[in-house]
Amino acid sequence: MLRFLGSSRKFCDGATRRDFLQIGAFGAGLTLADMLRLKTASAAATNKKQASRSQKSAIMIYLPGGPSHMDMYDLKPEAPVEFKGEFNPIKTNVTGVEICEHFPMQAKMWDKLSCVRSIVSVDEHSDSLVMTGYPDRVNRIADHPCAGSVISKLRSGNSGAVPPFVSLRGMSRGSEPGYLGIAHRPFTPGGQGNSNLRLANGVTVDRLEERKNLLEKFDDTKREIDATGTMVGMDAYNEKALEMVTAGVVRDALDIRKEDPKVVERYKGVESFLTARRLVEAGVGCVTLSIGGWDTHGQNFTQLKRQLPIVDRGIANLIQDLHDRGMQDDVVTVMWGEFGRTPKVNMNAGRDHWSPVMGAMVAGGGLKMGQAVGASTAKGERPKDNPLSVPRVLSTIYRALGIDPSMTFNNGAGRPMYILDEREPVKELIG
Repeated sequence: MLRFLGSSRKFCDGATRRDFLQIGAFGAGLTLADMLRLKTASAAATNKKQASRSQKSAIMIYLPGGPSHMDMYDLKPEAPVEFKGEFNPIKTNVTGVEICEHFPMQAKMWDKLSCVRSIVSVDEHSDSLVMTGYPDRVNRIADHPCAGSVISKLRSGNSGAVPPFVSLRGMSRGSEPGYLGIAHRPFTPGGQGNSNLRLANGVTVDRLEERKNLLEKFDDTKREIDATGTMVGMDAYNEKALEMVTAGVVRDALDIRKEDPKVVERYKGVESFLTARRLVEAGVGCVTLSIGGWDTHGQNFTQLKRQLPIVDRGIANLIQDLHDRGMQDDVVTVMWGEFGRTPKVNMNAGRDHWSPVMGAMVAGGGLKMGQAVGASTAKGERPKDNPLSVPRVLSTIYRALGIDPSMTFNNGAGRPMYILDEREPVKELIG
């Protein structure tokens, strides 16, 4: 039985962001082979538009709780002190672009980065909007898939040695495959699914082959029960499952001890950024991760003084490593949360929820770097010009991956659904 455990972090609304998901079929556990079988079976019904597949990758970094836009990439040094806050801007290596003083490493390499400062969000403590392009209140009914699951769907026919979608942050509503089906949930190495990547103690490849033959006898019984035909070709799917176990590609990627110790030291405290880089190098199509807690209703500046330097080091090392490996155009990275924070500091030295404007950092994927797209008003209250929606940013990410966001998949009712309803990209990033 595979179990997927999500984060147990709590936000100000009292909700726990933990999903405990057990997957079963016909009263038995869904094995890795079952997942691969379902993945390939569902690929057969994929829209013909999906014939052209991109092999680029995405790293999606989520800052849970809603990071303060005014204290990261959109500082307002001329605003009244109750809006400006405690932090000061510093110059980057791109003329005219300034970011927070706690981002010195990013400032030195801004020609490799960009930010969007005029995104309009919704007031929901959920990653659903930034991961799927639809707010949680819509997804509870429409069940749209997240970006990683879309990538998984499009790569269903690839080798079973590498899962197309890996979540380093567990499971959440925003990580769900929606109407694409259970086969396109992410692999979550923090859960018990990780045991599928290694042989049990004392089990050799030969013994694993014997066990596979035994399972095939049980599968004969499953075939008699299964009227849908999903058990047909079980041998081929078991071979793919064995390939993932014996090849060890993902297992090696997750083991950062195989990295140069000097590199590991650079990523100390932000190891998930290093793991993400190793996974995309191994061929994973989408990696999601999260870091810190950003629901800063109180002591906003005290908390950010600790967290911003950590994020700075993670981003700087990740992006520089991708450039050093010549992967900067093959991997697109995005970092954002669910909304911004109130421009005016509250009585507890904190900032509250603020959906009228938020920001995002974007890098790579062949997009145009070294800029700040859009602007907010003098006090950071709303977009000054060029208001951009979350779906438009996601559309840009999809296009960088070679995926047409106007592509359709059939939902559970058989109705064709666009990946995104709002599909115009951010033209400044397209270049």
